[in-house]
Amino acid sequence: MSGSTFGTVFRVTTWGESHGPATGVVVDGCPPGIPLAEADIQKELDRRRPGQSEIATPRREEDTATILSGIFEGRTTGTPISIIVWNTNVDSSPYEKLRYTPRPGHADYPYEIKYGIRDYRGGGRASARETVGRVAAGAVARKILAEHEIDVFAHVIEIGGIRACEITPSEIRENAERTPVRCADLNAAERMIELIRQVRDTGDSIGGIVEIIATGIPAGIGEPVFDKLDADLAKALMSIGAVKGVEIGAGFRCAGMRGSEMNDAFRISDGTVIAETNNAGGILGGLSTGAPVVCRIAVKPTPSIATPQKTVDLQTMQETGITIKGRHDPAIPPRIVPVAEAMVAIVLADHLLRSR
Repeated sequence: MSGSTFGTVFRVTTWGESHGPATGVVVDGCPPGIPLAEADIQKELDRRRPGQSEIATPRREEDTATILSGIFEGRTTGTPISIIVWNTNVDSSPYEKLRYTPRPGHADYPYEIKYGIRDYRGGGRASARETVGRVAAGAVARKILAEHEIDVFAHVIEIGGIRACEITPSEIRENAERTPVRCADLNAAERMIELIRQVRDTGDSIGGIVEIIATGIPAGIGEPVFDKLDADLAKALMSIGAVKGVEIGAGFRCAGMRGSEMNDAFRISDGTVIAETNNAGGILGGLSTGAPVVCRIAVKPTPSIATPQKTVDLQTMQETGITIKGRHDPAIPPRIVPVAEAMVAIVLADHLLRSR
């Protein structure tokens, strides 16, 4: 299967299936001499792992990371870094009856058509479990970014139409991790949690919007034309399974704006050129402007729902019904936060290294 590797200089290859023995990642292109320990990886995996709250899947995985290569005496050696996470709490029995009935909203049917064979247990390679490798690689990318004082953080800004108020970066850093929904507007967070409970109790699911912000990026990072920084960010974020839309800066709002409103005026502050506003989301012509890079992603409702749905039997080629059982998140946005941060960190680390 092609398409499992991302990046140009900082290259990430994820591997493994949802109900296989393990998942993991190989990171190539990391510079030597960077301090890196399993605790750095574990910190991010703990934010992503299932079973953290009542509004998450009840599947329990410790997601313990083991570094197999690329580290010596606590520092990167410049050789490929291989990280493995064993799957320890797998229950494949609910999926046996789904072997020939593709689940609506999942990749079951196109996988079957493309490959003629698929791991139907929990979605196999198309499962959100694949993001374990992304988050581990993102932890490595963060260590590179930290040496340049670049920070990446994200928060949920909308669930099912409940929208968070405008909030400062410092408040996002302080509050987002204080609630299971990872919304920095704590009042909106309570309403989101209650809505998720209500939707879960009806056997359904709900989607939302996550905002990702990167600060400390110097101007001029990125490549023109096809390898624009925002183009690579869009690809990285869109490659996350549940993401159905990406916007940078003002995003789709710019379609209703005038040029005089959209353009970010420049001025001098302490001898440095800065923009008065940031409708561009920190990127112009595919290159960073020095302002914070701001991305937002639209996250679809979890496709695995307990309500009856229509599908087909691929053996008999007859229409049939399906009810999905198992352990699933009623809302994906809270757990996608560390995944989205990881993908943005990977892109920024890659472009930072390309700029050298």
